[in-house]
Amino acid sequence: MKIKTKTLTYDEVMSLPSWEHKKPKKPSKLLAFVARTGLKGELKQVDFTCRKVDMEKAGDGPWMILMNHCSFTDLAIAFEVLKGRPFSIVCTSDALVGKEGLMRSLGCIPTRKFVSDMSLISDMDYAMSVNKASVLMYPEAGYSLDGTGTRIPRRMGVLLKKLKYPVVMITTYGAFTRDPLYNNLQKRDVKVSCEMKCLFTSDELANTKVRQIDEVLDKAFTFDYFKWQQDNKIEIDEPFRADGLNRILYKCPHCLTEGETEGSGITLKCKKCGATYELDTLGRLKGVNVEPKFTHVPDWFAWEREQFKEELENGTYKLDVPCDIAILKDSKALYMVGTGTLHHDANGFVLDGCDGKLHYEQSPSASYSVNSDYFWYEIGDIVSIGTNDCLYFCFPKEGDIVAKTRIAAEELYKLSKGKTSSEKEE
Repeated sequence: MKIKTKTLTYDEVMSLPSWEHKKPKKPSKLLAFVARTGLKGELKQVDFTCRKVDMEKAGDGPWMILMNHCSFTDLAIAFEVLKGRPFSIVCTSDALVGKEGLMRSLGCIPTRKFVSDMSLISDMDYAMSVNKASVLMYPEAGYSLDGTGTRIPRRMGVLLKKLKYPVVMITTYGAFTRDPLYNNLQKRDVKVSCEMKCLFTSDELANTKVRQIDEVLDKAFTFDYFKWQQDNKIEIDEPFRADGLNRILYKCPHCLTEGETEGSGITLKCKKCGATYELDTLGRLKGVNVEPKFTHVPDWFAWEREQFKEELENGTYKLDVPCDIAILKDSKALYMVGTGTLHHDANGFVLDGCDGKLHYEQSPSASYSVNSDYFWYEIGDIVSIGTNDCLYFCFPKEGDIVAKTRIAAEELYKLSKGKTSSEKEE
Protein backbone atom coordinates (compact mmCIF):
# COMPACT_ATOMS: atom_id res chain seq x y z
CA MET A 1 0.00 0.00 0.00
CA LYS A 2 1.43 3.35 -1.05
CA ILE A 3 0.65 7.04 -0.62
CA LYS A 4 0.64 9.87 -3.14
CA THR A 5 3.70 12.09 -2.67
CA LYS A 6 4.73 15.44 -4.13
CA THR A 7 7.98 17.38 -3.79
CA LEU A 8 7.53 21.04 -2.85
CA THR A 9 9.52 23.64 -0.94
CA TYR A 10 8.74 24.24 2.70
CA ASP A 11 7.38 27.71 1.92
CA GLU A 12 5.09 26.33 -0.79
CA VAL A 13 3.63 23.74 1.58
CA MET A 14 3.11 26.17 4.43
CA SER A 15 1.19 28.51 2.14
CA LEU A 16 -1.38 25.78 1.44
CA PRO A 17 -4.68 25.86 3.36
CA SER A 18 -5.00 23.31 6.16
CA TRP A 19 -7.54 20.54 6.42
CA GLU A 20 -11.17 21.56 6.26
CA HIS A 21 -13.23 19.82 8.93
CA LYS A 22 -16.25 17.97 7.57
CA LYS A 23 -19.01 16.03 9.28
CA PRO A 24 -18.95 12.25 8.69
CA LYS A 25 -20.92 10.98 5.72
CA LYS A 26 -23.39 8.17 5.96
CA PRO A 27 -21.46 5.04 4.86
CA SER A 28 -22.17 3.93 1.30
CA LYS A 29 -23.56 0.37 1.20
CA LEU A 30 -22.14 -0.07 -2.30
CA LEU A 31 -18.63 0.97 -1.31
CA ALA A 32 -18.79 -1.22 1.79
CA PHE A 33 -19.71 -4.17 -0.44
CA VAL A 34 -16.83 -3.37 -2.82
CA ALA A 35 -14.37 -3.07 0.07
CA ARG A 36 -15.52 -6.31 1.67
CA THR A 37 -15.33 -8.13 -1.66
CA GLY A 38 -11.84 -6.78 -2.33
CA LEU A 39 -10.60 -7.82 1.10
CA LYS A 40 -12.24 -11.25 1.11
CA GLY A 41 -9.25 -12.92 -0.52
CA GLU A 42 -7.10 -12.05 2.50
CA LEU A 43 -9.51 -13.84 4.83
CA LYS A 44 -9.74 -16.91 2.59
CA GLN A 45 -5.98 -17.27 2.79
CA VAL A 46 -6.09 -17.40 6.60
CA ASP A 47 -9.16 -19.64 6.97
CA PHE A 48 -10.83 -16.88 9.01
CA THR A 49 -13.40 -17.65 11.73
CA CYS A 50 -15.25 -15.48 14.24
CA ARG A 51 -16.59 -16.39 17.68
CA LYS A 52 -19.38 -14.21 19.06
CA VAL A 53 -19.90 -13.73 22.79
CA ASP A 54 -22.89 -12.00 24.44
CA MET A 55 -23.73 -10.22 21.20
CA GLU A 56 -27.45 -10.65 21.83
CA LYS A 57 -27.02 -8.02 24.58
CA ALA A 58 -25.76 -5.42 22.08
CA GLY A 59 -29.12 -4.99 20.37
CA ASP A 60 -29.54 -3.67 16.85
CA GLY A 61 -27.12 -0.78 17.19
CA PRO A 62 -25.53 1.57 16.53
CA TRP A 63 -22.55 0.28 18.50
CA MET A 64 -19.27 1.77 19.62
CA ILE A 65 -16.86 -0.87 18.33
CA LEU A 66 -13.33 -1.16 19.74
CA MET A 67 -10.70 -3.32 18.06
CA ASN A 68 -7.06 -4.10 18.80
CA HIS A 69 -4.63 -3.20 16.03
CA CYS A 70 -1.98 -5.60 14.76
CA SER A 71 -1.87 -5.47 10.96
CA PHE A 72 -3.74 -4.49 7.81
CA THR A 73 -5.67 -7.77 8.13
CA ASP A 74 -7.69 -6.05 10.89
CA LEU A 75 -9.59 -4.04 8.27
CA ALA A 76 -10.59 -7.15 6.32
CA ILE A 77 -11.83 -8.71 9.56
CA ALA A 78 -13.92 -5.66 10.40
CA PHE A 79 -15.69 -5.57 7.04
CA GLU A 80 -16.45 -9.28 7.29
CA VAL A 81 -17.82 -9.46 10.84
CA LEU A 82 -19.81 -6.21 10.43
CA LYS A 83 -21.29 -7.30 7.10
CA GLY A 84 -24.71 -5.75 6.50
CA ARG A 85 -24.24 -3.17 9.26
CA PRO A 86 -23.40 0.46 8.37
CA PHE A 87 -20.29 1.63 10.21
CA SER A 88 -17.84 4.50 10.14
CA ILE A 89 -14.13 3.99 10.77
CA VAL A 90 -12.00 6.34 12.82
CA CYS A 91 -8.87 6.39 10.67
CA THR A 92 -5.60 8.23 10.45
CA SER A 93 -5.74 11.33 8.23
CA ASP A 94 -3.02 10.08 5.88
CA ALA A 95 -5.41 7.32 4.76
CA LEU A 96 -7.39 10.00 2.90
CA VAL A 97 -4.47 11.29 0.85
CA GLY A 98 -5.34 11.17 -2.85
CA LYS A 99 -8.75 9.63 -2.21
CA GLU A 100 -10.60 11.80 0.28
CA GLY A 101 -13.97 11.67 -1.47
CA LEU A 102 -13.90 7.89 -1.68
CA MET A 103 -12.83 7.39 1.92
CA ARG A 104 -15.40 9.83 3.29
CA SER A 105 -18.14 8.12 1.27
CA LEU A 106 -17.05 4.88 2.89
CA GLY A 107 -17.79 6.57 6.22
CA CYS A 108 -14.25 7.29 7.36
CA ILE A 109 -13.71 9.79 10.17
CA PRO A 110 -10.15 11.14 9.85
CA THR A 111 -8.05 12.14 12.84
CA ARG A 112 -4.35 12.66 13.58
CA LYS A 113 -2.52 9.97 15.52
CA PHE A 114 -1.50 11.04 19.02
CA VAL A 115 -2.66 14.63 18.45
CA SER A 116 -5.47 16.12 20.54
CA ASP A 117 -8.59 16.35 18.35
CA MET A 118 -11.58 17.97 20.05
CA SER A 119 -13.83 17.43 17.01
CA LEU A 120 -13.45 13.64 17.07
CA ILE A 121 -15.98 13.05 19.86
CA SER A 122 -18.64 15.17 18.14
CA ASP A 123 -17.91 13.43 14.82
CA MET A 124 -18.40 10.00 16.37
CA ASP A 125 -21.60 11.13 18.06
CA TYR A 126 -22.86 12.56 14.76
CA ALA A 127 -22.09 9.30 12.92
CA MET A 128 -24.12 7.28 15.45
CA SER A 129 -26.97 9.66 16.31
CA VAL A 130 -27.56 11.25 12.89
CA ASN A 131 -26.18 8.76 10.38
CA LYS A 132 -27.33 5.79 12.49
CA ALA A 133 -24.02 4.06 11.83
CA SER A 134 -21.84 2.17 14.28
CA VAL A 135 -18.33 3.54 14.79
CA LEU A 136 -15.22 1.37 14.62
CA MET A 137 -12.24 2.69 16.55
CA TYR A 138 -8.72 1.39 17.17
CA PRO A 139 -7.99 2.97 20.59
CA GLU A 140 -4.35 1.89 20.48
CA ALA A 141 -3.92 4.19 17.43
CA GLY A 142 -0.65 2.46 16.49
CA TYR A 143 0.18 -1.12 15.64
CA SER A 144 1.63 -3.32 18.35
CA LEU A 145 5.43 -3.39 18.02
CA ASP A 146 6.20 -6.49 20.10
CA GLY A 147 2.89 -8.37 20.01
CA THR A 148 1.64 -7.04 23.33
CA GLY A 149 -1.08 -4.51 24.03
CA THR A 150 -0.26 -0.94 23.08
CA ARG A 151 -1.16 1.75 25.57
CA ILE A 152 -4.69 3.14 25.14
CA PRO A 153 -5.81 6.63 26.21
CA ARG A 154 -6.66 7.01 29.89
CA ARG A 155 -10.26 7.51 30.93
CA MET A 156 -11.76 6.01 27.79
CA GLY A 157 -14.72 5.31 30.06
CA VAL A 158 -15.57 9.02 30.02
CA LEU A 159 -15.92 8.92 26.24
CA LEU A 160 -18.01 5.74 26.25
CA LYS A 161 -20.36 7.05 28.94
CA LYS A 162 -20.78 10.29 27.00
CA LEU A 163 -21.67 8.47 23.77
CA LYS A 164 -24.06 6.09 25.62
CA TYR A 165 -24.08 3.39 22.92
CA PRO A 166 -23.40 -0.33 23.52
CA VAL A 167 -19.68 -1.17 23.41
CA VAL A 168 -18.50 -4.11 21.31
CA MET A 169 -14.92 -5.43 21.37
CA ILE A 170 -13.26 -7.25 18.46
CA THR A 171 -10.08 -9.08 19.47
CA THR A 172 -7.95 -10.69 16.76
CA TYR A 173 -5.89 -13.85 17.05
CA GLY A 174 -3.16 -14.63 14.53
CA ALA A 175 -3.17 -11.25 12.77
CA PHE A 176 0.06 -10.15 14.48
CA THR A 177 1.66 -13.57 14.11
CA ARG A 178 0.87 -13.58 10.39
CA ASP A 179 2.13 -10.07 9.68
CA PRO A 180 4.14 -8.45 12.52
CA LEU A 181 5.01 -4.83 11.88
CA TYR A 182 8.79 -5.34 12.12
CA ASN A 183 8.87 -8.07 9.45
CA ASN A 184 8.84 -5.89 6.30
CA LEU A 185 5.26 -6.74 5.24
CA GLN A 186 6.24 -10.38 4.69
CA LYS A 187 3.23 -12.52 5.53
CA ARG A 188 3.43 -15.90 7.22
CA ASP A 189 1.15 -18.91 6.78
CA VAL A 190 -1.04 -18.50 9.89
CA LYS A 191 -4.75 -18.98 10.51
CA VAL A 192 -6.54 -15.86 11.79
CA SER A 193 -9.66 -15.61 13.94
CA CYS A 194 -11.38 -13.10 16.17
CA GLU A 195 -13.71 -12.84 19.12
CA MET A 196 -16.58 -10.35 18.93
CA LYS A 197 -17.98 -9.56 22.35
CA CYS A 198 -20.44 -7.09 23.88
CA LEU A 199 -18.54 -5.43 26.73
CA PHE A 200 -21.27 -3.04 27.86
CA THR A 201 -24.91 -2.37 27.10
CA SER A 202 -26.16 1.22 27.29
CA ASP A 203 -27.68 0.53 30.70
CA GLU A 204 -24.48 -1.06 31.97
CA LEU A 205 -22.48 2.00 30.86
CA ALA A 206 -24.84 4.31 32.71
CA ASN A 207 -24.54 2.27 35.92
CA THR A 208 -20.78 1.63 35.83
CA LYS A 209 -18.14 4.02 37.14
CA VAL A 210 -15.50 5.36 34.75
CA ARG A 211 -12.72 3.64 36.68
CA GLN A 212 -14.46 0.27 36.40
CA ILE A 213 -15.02 0.76 32.67
CA ASP A 214 -11.34 1.57 32.23
CA GLU A 215 -10.41 -1.58 34.15
CA VAL A 216 -12.52 -3.69 31.77
CA LEU A 217 -10.89 -1.99 28.78
CA ASP A 218 -7.39 -2.49 30.17
CA LYS A 219 -8.10 -6.19 30.54
CA ALA A 220 -9.55 -6.38 27.01
CA PHE A 221 -6.40 -4.78 25.59
CA THR A 222 -3.97 -6.95 27.53
CA PHE A 223 -2.46 -9.70 25.44
CA ASP A 224 0.82 -11.29 24.39
CA TYR A 225 0.76 -12.80 20.91
CA PHE A 226 4.17 -14.45 21.19
CA LYS A 227 2.87 -16.32 24.24
CA TRP A 228 -0.38 -17.05 22.35
CA GLN A 229 1.68 -18.54 19.53
CA GLN A 230 3.60 -20.76 21.94
CA ASP A 231 0.54 -21.82 23.95
CA ASN A 232 -1.26 -22.83 20.76
CA LYS A 233 1.85 -24.40 19.20
CA ILE A 234 1.65 -22.24 16.07
CA GLU A 235 4.70 -23.15 14.01
CA ILE A 236 6.21 -20.33 11.90
CA ASP A 237 8.79 -21.96 9.66
CA GLU A 238 9.21 -19.14 7.15
CA PRO A 239 12.93 -18.46 6.58
CA PHE A 240 12.41 -14.68 6.95
CA ARG A 241 10.74 -14.70 10.38
CA ALA A 242 13.52 -12.70 12.06
CA ASP A 243 13.93 -10.14 9.28
CA GLY A 244 13.73 -6.67 10.82
CA LEU A 245 13.59 -7.97 14.40
CA ASN A 246 16.32 -5.43 15.19
CA ARG A 247 13.67 -2.73 14.84
CA ILE A 248 12.25 -3.69 18.23
CA LEU A 249 15.22 -5.52 19.78
CA TYR A 250 17.63 -2.68 19.11
CA LYS A 251 19.83 -2.98 22.22
CA CYS A 252 22.17 -5.91 22.83
CA PRO A 253 21.73 -7.29 26.38
CA HIS A 254 25.30 -8.62 26.34
CA CYS A 255 27.44 -5.62 25.37
CA LEU A 256 24.64 -3.02 25.90
CA THR A 257 25.30 -1.44 22.49
CA GLU A 258 22.34 0.16 20.71
CA GLY A 259 21.66 0.13 16.99
CA GLU A 260 24.03 -2.70 16.13
CA THR A 261 21.63 -5.66 16.16
CA GLU A 262 20.63 -7.13 12.81
CA GLY A 263 17.64 -9.39 12.23
CA SER A 264 18.00 -11.46 9.10
CA GLY A 265 16.56 -14.82 8.10
CA ILE A 266 15.94 -16.66 11.36
CA THR A 267 18.62 -14.99 13.50
CA LEU A 268 19.27 -11.76 15.38
CA LYS A 269 22.95 -10.85 15.69
CA CYS A 270 24.82 -8.05 17.46
CA LYS A 271 27.41 -6.73 15.02
CA LYS A 272 29.41 -5.27 17.90
CA CYS A 273 29.99 -8.32 20.13
CA GLY A 274 28.76 -11.15 17.90
CA ALA A 275 26.05 -12.42 20.26
CA THR A 276 23.58 -14.35 18.10
CA TYR A 277 20.06 -15.54 18.76
CA GLU A 278 17.71 -17.73 16.74
CA LEU A 279 13.98 -17.01 16.57
CA ASP A 280 12.63 -20.55 16.50
CA THR A 281 9.43 -21.74 14.85
CA LEU A 282 7.42 -21.11 18.03
CA GLY A 283 8.65 -17.53 18.34
CA ARG A 284 11.11 -18.28 21.16
CA LEU A 285 14.62 -16.86 21.31
CA LYS A 286 17.49 -19.33 21.59
CA GLY A 287 21.13 -18.44 22.12
CA VAL A 288 23.31 -19.65 19.24
CA ASN A 289 26.72 -18.74 20.67
CA VAL A 290 25.70 -17.21 24.02
CA GLU A 291 23.68 -18.11 27.09
CA PRO A 292 20.41 -16.30 26.30
CA LYS A 293 19.55 -13.27 28.40
CA PHE A 294 15.99 -13.50 27.09
CA THR A 295 13.91 -16.25 25.51
CA HIS A 296 10.75 -14.15 25.06
CA VAL A 297 10.67 -11.22 22.63
CA PRO A 298 8.34 -9.02 24.76
CA ASP A 299 10.63 -9.55 27.78
CA TRP A 300 13.60 -8.18 25.81
CA PHE A 301 11.47 -5.21 24.68
CA ALA A 302 10.31 -4.56 28.26
CA TRP A 303 13.96 -4.63 29.39
CA GLU A 304 14.75 -1.94 26.82
CA ARG A 305 12.09 0.24 28.43
CA GLU A 306 13.73 -0.27 31.83
CA GLN A 307 17.09 0.61 30.30
CA PHE A 308 15.60 3.82 28.98
CA LYS A 309 14.28 4.71 32.44
CA GLU A 310 17.85 4.44 33.74
CA GLU A 311 18.96 6.90 31.05
CA LEU A 312 16.27 9.29 32.21
CA GLU A 313 17.36 8.99 35.82
CA ASN A 314 21.00 9.54 34.81
CA GLY A 315 20.13 12.46 32.55
CA THR A 316 21.90 10.83 29.61
CA TYR A 317 19.04 10.35 27.13
CA LYS A 318 19.37 12.34 23.92
CA LEU A 319 18.40 11.63 20.33
CA ASP A 320 19.84 13.51 17.37
CA VAL A 321 19.18 11.90 14.03
CA PRO A 322 19.33 13.22 10.46
CA CYS A 323 16.12 12.61 8.59
CA ASP A 324 14.14 13.23 5.44
CA ILE A 325 11.06 15.32 6.19
CA ALA A 326 7.54 15.11 4.78
CA ILE A 327 4.57 17.28 5.72
CA LEU A 328 0.88 16.38 5.76
CA LYS A 329 -1.12 19.58 5.37
CA ASP A 330 -4.13 18.43 3.32
CA SER A 331 -5.53 15.35 1.60
CA LYS A 332 -4.01 16.04 -1.81
CA ALA A 333 -0.54 14.63 -1.19
CA LEU A 334 2.21 13.93 1.29
CA TYR A 335 4.67 16.75 0.64
CA MET A 336 8.37 15.92 0.61
CA VAL A 337 10.08 19.14 1.73
CA GLY A 338 13.72 18.26 2.32
CA THR A 339 16.00 17.17 5.12
CA GLY A 340 16.71 18.10 8.70
CA THR A 341 17.46 16.84 12.19
CA LEU A 342 15.11 15.38 14.79
CA HIS A 343 16.18 16.01 18.36
CA HIS A 344 14.55 14.43 21.42
CA ASP A 345 15.43 14.71 25.09
CA ALA A 346 13.73 15.27 28.45
CA ASN A 347 12.37 18.59 27.16
CA GLY A 348 10.57 17.01 24.21
CA PHE A 349 10.98 17.04 20.44
CA VAL A 350 12.73 19.65 18.30
CA LEU A 351 12.64 19.36 14.52
CA ASP A 352 14.87 21.64 12.44
CA GLY A 353 15.30 21.51 8.69
CA CYS A 354 14.61 22.86 5.23
CA ASP A 355 17.67 25.14 5.27
CA GLY A 356 16.69 26.73 8.55
CA LYS A 357 13.10 27.53 7.59
CA LEU A 358 11.54 24.74 9.65
CA HIS A 359 11.66 24.83 13.42
CA TYR A 360 9.07 22.92 15.44
CA GLU A 361 9.03 22.08 19.15
CA GLN A 362 6.74 19.65 20.97
CA SER A 363 6.68 19.24 24.74
CA PRO A 364 6.57 15.84 26.48
CA SER A 365 3.05 16.60 27.75
CA ALA A 366 1.66 17.06 24.21
CA SER A 367 0.78 13.37 23.83
CA TYR A 368 0.91 10.10 25.77
CA SER A 369 2.79 8.45 22.88
CA VAL A 370 4.17 9.22 19.43
CA ASN A 371 3.25 8.01 15.97
CA SER A 372 5.95 5.52 15.01
CA ASP A 373 5.83 3.01 12.20
CA TYR A 374 8.01 0.72 10.10
CA PHE A 375 8.25 0.77 6.30
CA TRP A 376 5.39 3.32 6.31
CA TYR A 377 3.57 3.23 2.96
CA GLU A 378 6.65 1.37 1.69
CA ILE A 379 8.74 4.55 2.02
CA GLY A 380 10.61 3.93 5.27
CA ASP A 381 10.46 3.90 9.06
CA ILE A 382 8.93 7.06 10.54
CA VAL A 383 8.41 9.13 13.64
CA SER A 384 5.61 11.67 13.26
CA ILE A 385 4.94 14.76 15.38
CA GLY A 386 2.87 17.89 14.89
CA THR A 387 -0.54 19.46 15.27
CA ASN A 388 -3.98 19.23 13.69
CA ASP A 389 -2.92 21.87 11.19
CA CYS A 390 0.39 20.31 10.18
CA LEU A 391 1.99 16.91 10.71
CA TYR A 392 5.72 16.33 10.27
CA PHE A 393 6.85 12.86 9.19
CA CYS A 394 10.51 12.18 9.92
CA PHE A 395 12.26 9.36 8.06
CA PRO A 396 15.48 8.60 10.02
CA LYS A 397 18.57 8.16 7.84
CA GLU A 398 20.43 6.06 10.38
CA GLY A 399 19.84 3.68 13.26
CA ASP A 400 16.82 1.81 14.61
CA ILE A 401 15.42 4.72 16.60
CA VAL A 402 11.67 4.28 16.09
CA ALA A 403 10.88 1.86 18.93
CA LYS A 404 13.08 3.66 21.44
CA THR A 405 11.55 7.01 20.48
CA ARG A 406 8.07 5.64 21.21
CA ILE A 407 9.25 4.29 24.56
CA ALA A 408 10.89 7.64 25.34
CA ALA A 409 7.79 9.67 24.44
CA GLU A 410 5.59 7.47 26.63
CA GLU A 411 7.87 7.59 29.65
CA LEU A 412 8.50 11.33 29.35
CA TYR A 413 4.75 11.94 29.14
CA LYS A 414 4.23 10.05 32.40
CA LEU A 415 6.87 12.16 34.10
CA SER A 416 5.37 15.36 32.72
CA LYS A 417 2.07 14.42 34.33
CA GLY A 418 3.65 13.81 37.70
CA LYS A 419 3.67 10.02 37.48
CA THR A 420 6.61 7.77 38.21
CA SER A 421 7.87 5.83 35.22
CA SER A 422 6.52 2.57 36.61
CA GLU A 423 3.20 3.95 37.80
CA LYS A 424 0.11 3.22 35.77
CA GLU A 425 -1.99 6.27 35.16
CA GLU A 426 -5.46 6.29 36.63
